[in-house]
Amino acid sequence: MTYNFDTPPSRLGTGSLKWDVKENELPMWVADMDFETAPEILDALKKRLEHGIFGYSVVPDEWYGAIQDWWQKRHGFEIQKDWLIFSAGVVPTLSSVVRKLTTPGENVLIQTPVYNIFFNSILNNGRNVLESPLVYDGNCYSIDFEDLEEKLARPQTTMMILCNPHNPVGKIWDRETLRRIGHLAALHHVIVVSDEIHCDLTDPGREYVPFASVSEECRDNSITCLAPTKAFNLAGIQTSAVCVPDSFLRHKVNRGLNTDEVAEPNVFAIPAAIAAFSEGGPWLDSLRSYLYENKQAVAAFLSEHLPEIRLVPSEATYLLWLDCGQFCKDTTDLQKYLREETGLYVSEGAQYGQAGKSFLRLNIACPRSTLMDGLARLLTGIKK
Repeated sequence: MTYNFDTPPSRLGTGSLKWDVKENELPMWVADMDFETAPEILDALKKRLEHGIFGYSVVPDEWYGAIQDWWQKRHGFEIQKDWLIFSAGVVPTLSSVVRKLTTPGENVLIQTPVYNIFFNSILNNGRNVLESPLVYDGNCYSIDFEDLEEKLARPQTTMMILCNPHNPVGKIWDRETLRRIGHLAALHHVIVVSDEIHCDLTDPGREYVPFASVSEECRDNSITCLAPTKAFNLAGIQTSAVCVPDSFLRHKVNRGLNTDEVAEPNVFAIPAAIAAFSEGGPWLDSLRSYLYENKQAVAAFLSEHLPEIRLVPSEATYLLWLDCGQFCKDTTDLQKYLREETGLYVSEGAQYGQAGKSFLRLNIACPRSTLMDGLARLLTGIKK
């Protein structure tokens, strides 16, 4: 089946967070795709809608089976049914486990630059953000394991939030890297919460490694956040899963999610997830190819027209990390200028931590014509 990703949708006036902008503005910031979801998911949602009754929902066996089959076939990871817990979203899960498994004043370690909401989930709950900055060599990112171990070893550090694959730098962590992280965390009694929401958005031919699949240490000392929402553009449906192999940790997570009232699905959450993981594979593979072509288009455009902006190589996600350090040490004003002068709305790097101050984040999950419009606006703004 052929899928159409080239037709620009009209999202103005639809209550979209991303598109709540002025008429002349082009939003390429928040991680939300400008594509309709897979037809199989639309069919499942239409069927549920046509039933006409929207009472309380349960989590059926089909939901567990769809997730288990997907991770086994796609990622080579066998997930047991009782490891899985439904949650109304990855961010609610992160905040809930921070509250349940750490105490106020303790450190939660993150590897910056990283998804900005990690900061919110930590700080809003009275915990301390402890940054272990990634090492940037002017081309790609790696982990400073000496710094990581020193900070994991601090008595006040009790949790680490891992981004796997990493947003915003587009990095897929390899098995050996994850094994080292897992060993150090277990050695110093630090629980690892692995946010794997972008795991299905890898480049064609590239595969991510589930953290819990790497070793027994990783499996038994981890909480993994999974969801179809990024890969299938379902963020507003509010549907996710938490994978917790260790029974003691699982009990704690389950109690936390129930206490926070985010463990019950809305009427569309379950059918959307089942359809995505059971029938959405061909659509997703076509999407991944299209996103990869968008990445190539950005690389070619920057090389020809804006060589002063360095594109950090991306292996996953549809969020590109643009290094503006040759001419801008802090992109906060640049981001505002681009929006005011050209209408291009991208994300400034500082919100992902101080290590990201000289970067911009660009969302390329859009039709090619929209992407080229955004790049033309970027060129106009930079040249001005």
